[in-house]
Parts: sequence; structure tokens; C-alpha cells
Amino acid sequence: MEGNIIEAAKLIGAGLAMIGALGGGIGIGLSAHGAVQGIARNPDAAGQVQTNMILGIAFAEAVAIYCLVVALLILFVF
Repeated sequence: MEGNIIEAAKLIGAGLAMIGALGGGIGIGLSAHGAVQGIARNPDAAGQVQTNMILGIAFAEAVAIYCLVVALLILFVF
């Protein structure tokens, strides 16, 4: 009985840890949206806008990867 409660708590904790991945998805979407709008308004700046967009996407994706690592630690280590 007690083992089931601990396992359920681990699964709930891992699920809650992955909520932070929503922020990464939203950040990537907003970054791409802004870049497409910027390139549409000024096509000559496409290279600089694209470089900055890729850098922003990398930072937003890092947060989602951290959430995944925490969730996997909860599931398999604790």
C-alpha cells in the first residue's frame, strides 16, 4: 500500500515538473512569430533577425530540457 502511494507521488511530481515545458513552447512560438513579422516588414534584416531568433529559441528550449531532466530524476533516482 505504501509503495503505491510513493509511486503515485513520484508520477504526480514528474508531471508537475513538466509543466515548465509549456513556457519553452510558448517562448519558441512567440520568438518565431516575432521573427517572421520582423522579416516581413524588413526583408533586408533577415539574416540578423534569424540569428537572434535562433539564439532566443535555444534559451527557451533550455528551460524545457531542464524540466525534462528534473522529471526524469524524480522518476528514476528518488
